Parts: sequence; structure tokens; C-alpha cells
Amino acid sequence: MTSGTLGARGESIAADWLEQRGYVVVDRNWRCARGELDIVARKGADLVFVEVKTRATASTGHPLEALTAQKLARLRLLVPLWFSAHPTEHAHRIRLDAIAVHVMGDHAVVEHVEAIA
Repeated sequence: MTSGTLGARGESIAADWLEQRGYVVVDRNWRCARGELDIVARKGADLVFVEVKTRATASTGHPLEALTAQKLARLRLLVPLWFSAHPTEHAHRIRLDAIAVHVMGDHAVVEHVEAIA
């Protein structure tokens, strides 16, 4: 499985996982010149911007180890750009979360970490 295919599978697993827990996925793979947001989901009046990291083996470390300070800074820059592109969207609170997806054949384990930045 290529990294692109694995990443897309992980994002689909994460989106389904969130929806099963009462989140409504508002946007996926939103891109602009500055970067990409994997998932934007609404939970009540809150908007949650979710970075998804997927791994099929432990050889490259835990998926969330890929969340560097630079990556978190980029995510914080992308949130206001997303709101600029979606002027009718609003939120009571905004949160940045991360989801690690460990894919093992047909089975996946999801770890959700709230408020990463």
C-alpha cells in the first residue's frame, strides 16, 4: 500500500470514527497555498480541526511523533484561512485535535487526542 493510499484510508477511518461519536464532518482535505487540513468536524457548537496520522507498521514510530512544532504552527495558521474561505461557518469554541490510526491488515486502532495545540 502506498503512503498516499494508506493516508487516505486512515483519514476515512478517522472520519467514520468521529461520526460514530457524534461529530459531523464539515470538510475533508481542505487545501490552500499554505497547506492542508485533514478533517474539520463539528461537535455541537464547536469546530474541531483534526490532523490525522496513519501508520501500518511501528518501524517509523508512533503516528503522533510526526506532529512537530512546525506542523502544529502550520495548523494554527490554516484555521483562520479556513474560516476566511467559509465565511458562513462559525463556532463557539475551536479546537485542534490529532487522531492516530494504526492499520493492521483489515483491522485499525484509533487514538484520539484532544486539544493538541
